[in-house]
Amino acid sequence: MTSTSDRDELLELMARYADMADTKDWDDLPRSVLCDEVTFAAPSLGSPATTTTREAWCAASRAAFAGWAATHHAVTGHRIVVDGDRATIRAHVRAEHWAPPEVVAGGAGCWLVVGFYDDVAVRTPDGWRLSSITLTATHQENPGLLAVVMAAQRS
Repeated sequence: MTSTSDRDELLELMARYADMADTKDWDDLPRSVLCDEVTFAAPSLGSPATTTTREAWCAASRAAFAGWAATHHAVTGHRIVVDGDRATIRAHVRAEHWAPPEVVAGGAGCWLVVGFYDDVAVRTPDGWRLSSITLTATHQENPGLLAVVMAAQRS
């Protein structure tokens, strides 16, 4: 059984995770969200599981999100199982990525990703931190915007 305190802390952890991209806070928030090493996978989006340092993950994420005018990650429907100092979290995600109007013919557009996070958190002396993040996209709208935004960012 998950204690109310653990559940509350893990829900807050997932909220901070979503806030990193939406507030573009790649400096302070990551220390309260990620372990020193983190494994990230998004196989449905072409990203195999990779284990890296928190700093390297943040640098890559900062670059990946830099070209978007705005993002909004709604993470809901959490199913949490705590086993000692390890927790698994399955949550629904609806992530909207808004392209700047100047890079999209006809104005702004939104790349929508809907799916699930299957994450692993570990209890550390500083609180719960994510050690593994897996995103499974079950639906996308306008996935071509990703390439458009990334190309505009490189030019």
